[in-house]
Amino acid sequence: MKKIKITLVKSPIDRPERQKLTLQALGLNKTNSTREVEATPQVLGMVRKVTHLLKIEESK
Repeated sequence: MKKIKITLVKSPIDRPERQKLTLQALGLNKTNSTREVEATPQVLGMVRKVTHLLKIEESK
């Protein structure tokens, strides 16, 4: 399966609680933290909800 690299570039402070929980579920706790995750429909749905806080790249 394809992998994507997600990086938290904006702070979740002053964001709705659901967005904070989504970031926590993705494993992004601190600003500039990066995770490489598989691009499943569930993960892509979570990424779409907080895309304004993330930088998304395709992994090689």
